[in-house]
Amino acid sequence: MYKITGKSNHDITPAEGKAEGLLNGEFYQMDVEKLDANTWHIIKDHKSYYVQWVERDAETKQYTLKVNGSEITLGAKNDFDLLLDKMGLANMASAKADVLKAPMPGKVLQVMVQPGQEVAKGEGLLILEAMKMENVLKAEHAGVVKSVNVSVGDAVEKNNKLVEFE
Repeated sequence: MYKITGKSNHDITPAEGKAEGLLNGEFYQMDVEKLDANTWHIIKDHKSYYVQWVERDAETKQYTLKVNGSEITLGAKNDFDLLLDKMGLANMASAKADVLKAPMPGKVLQVMVQPGQEVAKGEGLLILEAMKMENVLKAEHAGVVKSVNVSVGDAVEKNNKLVEFE
């Protein structure tokens, strides 16, 4: 089940053939036929719609579709996303972290960045030894290192600030 948001709100269970869900709180049924990898023919309330995927951004869960030639942008949320919304944690997953914190207690074995350095998403920042394992801590997003708050050999506790970003 997905909640689709745009000009109106839809709860849908994607399927080919008979589909059903809620549209602004009202129950609906429709027939869905997949024409090709990106195009569907939908009949709802005796009206015909041709729906085509134009663009998908899985990270932001934003989708651009053409419905009978008109382009629309929608957002989709699964049950996990809806739970995060309900708990007030919706934006935490997509928020950029300005600080890299120690995920666990450990010892800094190597620092791979310095202040002013540009880093790419996924680039290694430092190596932390914890529980006899070496853990490469990586950048969650692209950015510029503002400060490095640890040195090789430092013992750190969980949640200590290790690297700050501009």
